[in-house]
Amino acid sequence: MPKIRILVVDDSVVFRRLVSEELSRDPELEVVGTAANGRIALAKLGQLSPDLVILDITMPEMDGLETLKELRKTYQRLPVIMFSTLTERGAEATLEALSLGASDYFTKPADVGGLDNSLRVIREEMVPMIKALCAPLRQQTAPAGARTGGLTAAKAPIVTGTVRVLAIGASTGGPNALSEIFTRLPADFPVPILIVQHMPPMFTRLLAERLSAQSPIRVQEATSGCLLKPGDAWVAPGDYHMIVVRDGTQYRLLVHQDPPENSCRPSVDVMLRSVAQSFGADSLTVILTAMGQDGLRGCESLRAAGGQVLAQDEASSVVWGMPGYVAKAGLADRVLPLAMISGEIVQRVRAQKLPVRGGV
Repeated sequence: MPKIRILVVDDSVVFRRLVSEELSRDPELEVVGTAANGRIALAKLGQLSPDLVILDITMPEMDGLETLKELRKTYQRLPVIMFSTLTERGAEATLEALSLGASDYFTKPADVGGLDNSLRVIREEMVPMIKALCAPLRQQTAPAGARTGGLTAAKAPIVTGTVRVLAIGASTGGPNALSEIFTRLPADFPVPILIVQHMPPMFTRLLAERLSAQSPIRVQEATSGCLLKPGDAWVAPGDYHMIVVRDGTQYRLLVHQDPPENSCRPSVDVMLRSVAQSFGADSLTVILTAMGQDGLRGCESLRAAGGQVLAQDEASSVVWGMPGYVAKAGLADRVLPLAMISGEIVQRVRAQKLPVRGGV
């Protein structure tokens, strides 16, 4: 198989060298060029024909956001990973980059742990991200069995009963997918919504604020003790798991820092197990574009309890990891393109009349 060709764009010569040398150690990757700013990078794109671009957000002369805008005018499908800092300004710029068409982002390794830690993060986190984003190029698509939208054969009978909660899991490509869904939900949406999006601290708060501003649904970052209310949504905070606990006749959220699952905290599996325990058959889950298989075991628990599961299809996913695993396992009632998911959610939630009250 041909190697994945990468262009690294960063104003720091030290960081360019660090990233380039570590990526080149992988036999499937090749760094074909580097650039110190966006203007140089744009000039090199046509010459180098990279399969993926790693693009720093903060650079002189032409920063990452400006470069991304120009790049997308000509290269609409070229995977782009943004480099950002783990700061509020970096988080805001990252979410803006994702809305402009970046495929994913990567926070620069902190000084904590020194060079060895930086190399480990590149090797263990960035390399798998690159391979996942370039999988279609290398014909490493997710297993056949649910590559197109429509009804799929689930192991358990398809359930169309009462829905009292909507749970959503997402990762790579998730912020844009969530935005697409939330802008299409009605203001009188009758059940609470729980979201796990793999993101670090601060990023999740800003994501909640963006979703809330873009849609008629009030979206907040979760804190322990939040009472679930119809028509409100909560995003699990970065570096914290989020679960549902029963409080008499009502339900509240609890966030905690138990060990990561599937190398994730927050984890979709952790949330979904609590949803299965608290709501059982009265739940609807949506698994959106994402790397890895976080959410697979949780969906198994939900299906065993009689809950409904939807998965995003391969064609509309940035990476068909999490939804692909769920579809392959036969756990999805339907596998749908992103544009159809909000309508399917509303249809299933409104299949029964629910009283709107102070709690669930």
